[in-house]
Amino acid sequence: MSLPFYQKLHQHYDSSYRNKDLRTTMSHYQQEKKSSAIYTHGSTAYSSRSSAAHRQESEAFSQASAASYQQQASRATASTHASAASRKTASAYDYGYSHGLTDSSLMLEDYSSKLSPQPKRAKKSLLSGEEKENLPSDYMVPIFSGRQVHVSGITDTEEERIKEAAAYIAQRNLLASEEGITASKQSTASKQSAVSKQSSTSSLHQEEAFEKKSRKVAIREKAERLSLTKTLEETEAFHRKLNEDHLLHAPEFVIKPRSHTVWEKENVKLHCSVSGWPEPRVTWYKNQVPINVHANPGKYIIESRYGMHTLEINACNFEDTAQYRASAMNVKGELSAYASVVVKSGFKKQVNQCLFLSYPVAVTPYGYASKFEIHFDDKFDVSFGREGETMSLGCRVVITPEIKHFQPEIQWYRNGAPVSPSKWVQTHWSGDRATLTFSHLNKEDEGLYTIRVRMGEYYEQYSAYVFVRDADAEIEGAPAAPLDVMCLDANKDYIIISWKQPAVDGGSPILGYFIDKCEVGTDSWSQCNDTPVKFARFPVTGLIEGRSYIFRVRAVNKTGIGLPSRVSEPVAALDPAEKARLKSRPSAPWTGQIIVTEEEPSEGIVPGPPTDLSVTEATRSYVVLSWKPPGQRGHEGILYFVEKCDAETENWQRVNTELPVKSPRFALFDLAEGKSYRFRVRCSNSAGVGEPSEATEVTVVGDKLDIPKAPGKIIPSRNTDTSVVVSWEESKDAKELVGYYIESSVVGSGKWEPCNNNPVKGPRFTCHGLATGQSYIFRVRAVNAAGLSEYSQDSEAIEVKAAIAAPSPPYDITCLESCRDSMVLGWKQPDKSGGAEITGYYVNYREVIDGVPGRWREANIKAVSDEAYKISNLKENMVYQFQVAAMNIAGLGVPSAVSTLNVVLDLHVFECFHIHHDFYVLVSFSFSGPPHSVKCSEVRKTLPSLQWRPPIHSGRTPVTGYFVDLKEASAKDDQWRGLNEAAIKNTYLRVQGLKEGASYVFRVRAINQAGVGKPSDLAGPVVAETRPGTKEVVVNVDDDGVISLNFECDQMTPNSQFNWSKDYVSTEGSPRLDVESKGNKTKMTFKDLGTEDIGIYSCDVTDTDGIASSYLIDEDELKRLLALSQEHKFPIVPVKSELAVEILEKGQVRFWMQAEKLSANTKVTYIFNDKEIFEGPKYKMHVDRNTGIIEMFMEKLQDEDEGTYTFQLQDGKAVGHSTLVLIGDVYKKLQKEAEFQRQEWIRKQGPHFAEYLSWEVTGECNVLLKCKVANIKKETHIVWYKDEREISVDEKHDFKDGICTLLITEFSKKDAGIYEVILKDDRGKDKSRLKLVDEAFKELMTEVCKTIALSATDLKIQSTAEGIRLYSFVTYYLDDLKVNWSHNGTAIKYTDRVKSGVTGEQIWLQINEPTPNDKGKYVMELFDGKTGHQKTVDLSGQEMPMLADRARVLGGLPDVVTIQEGKALNLTCIVWGDPTPEVSWLKNEKPLVTDDHCSVKFEAGKTAYFTISGVSTADSGKYGLVVKNKYGSEISDFTISVFIPEEEARKATEQPQKGNKKSK
Repeated sequence: MSLPFYQKLHQHYDSSYRNKDLRTTMSHYQQEKKSSAIYTHGSTAYSSRSSAAHRQESEAFSQASAASYQQQASRATASTHASAASRKTASAYDYGYSHGLTDSSLMLEDYSSKLSPQPKRAKKSLLSGEEKENLPSDYMVPIFSGRQVHVSGITDTEEERIKEAAAYIAQRNLLASEEGITASKQSTASKQSAVSKQSSTSSLHQEEAFEKKSRKVAIREKAERLSLTKTLEETEAFHRKLNEDHLLHAPEFVIKPRSHTVWEKENVKLHCSVSGWPEPRVTWYKNQVPINVHANPGKYIIESRYGMHTLEINACNFEDTAQYRASAMNVKGELSAYASVVVKSGFKKQVNQCLFLSYPVAVTPYGYASKFEIHFDDKFDVSFGREGETMSLGCRVVITPEIKHFQPEIQWYRNGAPVSPSKWVQTHWSGDRATLTFSHLNKEDEGLYTIRVRMGEYYEQYSAYVFVRDADAEIEGAPAAPLDVMCLDANKDYIIISWKQPAVDGGSPILGYFIDKCEVGTDSWSQCNDTPVKFARFPVTGLIEGRSYIFRVRAVNKTGIGLPSRVSEPVAALDPAEKARLKSRPSAPWTGQIIVTEEEPSEGIVPGPPTDLSVTEATRSYVVLSWKPPGQRGHEGILYFVEKCDAETENWQRVNTELPVKSPRFALFDLAEGKSYRFRVRCSNSAGVGEPSEATEVTVVGDKLDIPKAPGKIIPSRNTDTSVVVSWEESKDAKELVGYYIESSVVGSGKWEPCNNNPVKGPRFTCHGLATGQSYIFRVRAVNAAGLSEYSQDSEAIEVKAAIAAPSPPYDITCLESCRDSMVLGWKQPDKSGGAEITGYYVNYREVIDGVPGRWREANIKAVSDEAYKISNLKENMVYQFQVAAMNIAGLGVPSAVSTLNVVLDLHVFECFHIHHDFYVLVSFSFSGPPHSVKCSEVRKTLPSLQWRPPIHSGRTPVTGYFVDLKEASAKDDQWRGLNEAAIKNTYLRVQGLKEGASYVFRVRAINQAGVGKPSDLAGPVVAETRPGTKEVVVNVDDDGVISLNFECDQMTPNSQFNWSKDYVSTEGSPRLDVESKGNKTKMTFKDLGTEDIGIYSCDVTDTDGIASSYLIDEDELKRLLALSQEHKFPIVPVKSELAVEILEKGQVRFWMQAEKLSANTKVTYIFNDKEIFEGPKYKMHVDRNTGIIEMFMEKLQDEDEGTYTFQLQDGKAVGHSTLVLIGDVYKKLQKEAEFQRQEWIRKQGPHFAEYLSWEVTGECNVLLKCKVANIKKETHIVWYKDEREISVDEKHDFKDGICTLLITEFSKKDAGIYEVILKDDRGKDKSRLKLVDEAFKELMTEVCKTIALSATDLKIQSTAEGIRLYSFVTYYLDDLKVNWSHNGTAIKYTDRVKSGVTGEQIWLQINEPTPNDKGKYVMELFDGKTGHQKTVDLSGQEMPMLADRARVLGGLPDVVTIQEGKALNLTCIVWGDPTPEVSWLKNEKPLVTDDHCSVKFEAGKTAYFTISGVSTADSGKYGLVVKNKYGSEISDFTISVFIPEEEARKATEQPQKGNKKSK
């Protein structure tokens, strides 16, 4: 089993994850700590030590103390006891190390402190005190240490060294003491009793002495304690040197074993060198099986010297061809290295003569070959195993031609599914042998195994069945183990377990099943159910969130409990969403520690009710509920309480009172079978318990899934001499069918045995492992999750024997060619093939010396397919005897009669090939033999057909073609003429160009590398004429679209038969054709006519005068026949638009399609998930035959509506259909859209938002919140809220344009929040929310700052009394708008002379006392958070005036002048500038027109006068003095305000009167 990620490298210190030894140590320590009070008040060093060290060291100290009381003890006794104490101290260290503790601090540490701390504060609990007692109290989040503190499996040698070191240090320090430890407590007590018999005076003296000695002992104990502390430190330092990370390391192959290819009977050695500490132990394996030297004495020699390990294999044979593995193992781990040994035949390969031939060779992407031939040798057969055993399937793969550095692709399949390597099964490819190894067989491994070998675009495969029998039961009569245990629907504390029932019930019915669970990382199994369950699914609850578990299942009957099943794959108790999140998150390296913290919860929100509560599964044992979490639940986790009530009452009872549920799933047990219930669920958290969900519909407790019905019509049929094929009719109306179990029984025995232990699907199965010659009967039963069906009726008895027989012997063995050391034999195929195609021949030969024959030898190991074979390595002038045996699928037939031949030198054709300028090769060839069985059929006046068979002996090179000759029957031999100029490869020819009525004879010659061989026997004479009454093959396509070739013969005899052939090769046994003959008619039907069926089809009638006919199907004819077949077989209703779905306004769902044309007789069938649906409350159907539109409407989509929708059309014989699949995300999206449209329609019945609330930034840099409303009336109100507080709006919305707005001027951080607008009237209300917080607020502020930055004016220059001011105006300024100034590309550093600031809407840069260095380009950058906006001004050249001589107003003008009407106003100011500036005056930003009433003067170039005589209200306004010279200009503004005394008095008197009115 696999471990969770946190247990693979580090120890887990949670109470449920502790190592066994560590838990034992802790339990001992805690008991000792409670029982011993001496350590309670001891030092911190003592309080932190392990219990074992305490006990041993306390004995040593007590002995040392007692010894110090007795001065008379001898040194020898002290030494003896010191040694004993040191040994005990050393055993204490040994105890710590034997339990995996690497240093003294860890040895003496209290591991209870390794648990994580309790949360910072306890949350509110919804449980009572009694309920809290039932909760698991010891579970806390584990903390993991990055340092591995557990060392397991230290070698004996290291343990001895550790013990010696600890004992030596302790003994050395104890012997070095001035006073030895001389006496035990018992000896001290005995001596004190003897002293008590003395006088009272001496007793008092002894007591005083005892007190003095006690003080000495105390000092001595302190000294010894310090000494022992030093001892511990030295020992700890010694142990650090023995740290596993520095001393121990895993095995590593320095030299790996090398693969070898050897000849038969040779020896081979495999070498490897391994490093590691402790020294690794090396074990050799052959095909994953350990090599036992004693089982094969002399076969294997295994040696290990100085780190070099050797495996020697003596006298290799073909069985030694295998994969060998060297496994090195020590306490740090195991490592393997592999090598392959291939044993080849002992005969050395000769040089291929074809290498010297000059004919071209085709090149493929995979080498020089036009096609690969893949063969399987030493194949695995049908295999039988037992649970728990090991098994290996393998076969040798021979690929021709062999291409180096190009390996085939090997793939294994079980029941058509690829087999992936795992802990149960491993695959291996040695280079020429493929192996599949089962390390531990299980019933899940049973099935049809196929090996597929692919080489480029070519592949071959081979299959055989593997049967796995049940392991022997521990209790006789107990049922077998279940299989295929799987975990479904995993959640936080809930998992559904499913399995398959076993085939063997032990002789009595299975009463039910027990489910066991085990937490990953432990070996403690616990039973999940108290009573057996019969249903093959079970919900397991009460799991701990975040833990991983494995499960197993046991079956029980009245005899007892059977063996457990194979454990399931580990599954984590996690929320599916959390599991998906963890899978999607990239893995991070281990940091060494996981720290779990708890955040302070925010203000609690009572969760709302769960939704979509439903009963997902109901059996007689339990009911499973499923629901969705509520939308309103706050930020903290929620728990669930499940309630039930009888269907007739409203008396609700809480089911899970002891422990709330975390997962949105719950299984209810102990419900009364047959009783009706309703269920509902509540949510709870720290804020309280929420409202209940909607109750479920009434549920009747009982099995909803029925046990399938028994299969019918069991029909056995012969297969081989050990197998029978059993077929049956499948169970009717079976739901969730898992498969079928087949059983067999010998007739008359009454004992039934399972034929399969893994349910098979389909109505057919081959039962293997039967006894040949025995008669068997069979029965079948179906299985699903509800249970196994009744047995079917017994089949008829059938005798097990092969359906085919071995072929008869070949005959007429002749010598086709012979030379000095080889001979080519030829023979004729057997008369009887045994009912199956002959697959090959085997040739045996033996020498005959002086008339005495020797022993038979095999000439060929692999069967040959031709009726000829070349035997090499023969002796010249030696007499040999030969025999040949044929083989088919049934086996090898009887050998032929013995033939005696001599090896003589044959005549050959020799050719000389020039290979090099001084190197020639002389190669001999032989001609091909003559073709045979030449015949002429289908005789017509034109195009008769000539057929023949290839020559038995093709010579030393293959036949490359044939030449056909003809002449008139009466012509001489020198008048033969050829029909073909180039050789043809086919063994037939359609003869053309004959004269009608002429008689002809034919012959055929074969050609090979040597040339054209001898001609065949003559065929004919044949008269080129069409006989009267000759019939031809006719093609026919019936109303069902079936294509057939038909032929009729009226000249048949009682022994005549029809023989069909394709391209003049018999079609008997072809899977693509069916032939039916009756009387004088025959019909050949195509099952599925395709391109592979193109060819010439001929029909010969035996026992007649050559009656035959043929029909040519070429590509054009194939297309015509297929089109005609489609038209006849499948007349269709043409469809204009396929089935589609759309959502209507009210959330209704419309399914529709459109046909080209519909008649009045058209029938429409509506199918949902393979079931017909009809019009009713849920479905509304409509067919418009005029337009061809077919519609179906549904008011609402529910979860059970997910599936496949089909509209089937039938118009007479014509049919049509269209299908729409709504499954998974597609359906969820459609359902969500429909629900949204329905809610939208409901919402739009009252005032609603056509466009929801959004924002925009105006050109004035204000924020405008706006939304578009619809369906409003006068009574409709709109209310704005910010953070749930109403916003008072000055103006009332008139809804004229349907737009509602809220303007926020000078938007800033104080305006952040959640804005909400509500529309309401008597028809309902609608609301829209806009969150302007966090990222949304930042985005808005960025846009505001951008608008402000874009509103900035160009930079201007203003001269001031202090210097120069560069400034720009913005609409308004925000602190979020960052302002940066730069001078000549460098950021300006602000000082007292150079300052930057903002005044109102003015952004400025002040330069006091400018210097020439201040010339240059100035840039003001306004950064809005994303981009920067720049304004530039250049103060270089003429733009930089002499600041001291620029025109400016030095003073004298006030900012505001308030004056009484009629008074005179005189203002004077000083002006500076060189040259003398020009002076002008402005009024309200327009040039001032002077007259006698208002006059201005400028004297001496320094003083400016402004005079108004008799001020009136018309003189009020804004005035400005403009001074300008060539270095600059300046404006000084002031305001004149004129008041009338009478109006001021009147206003003063009216103000109190208004106040009095308000007070009234």
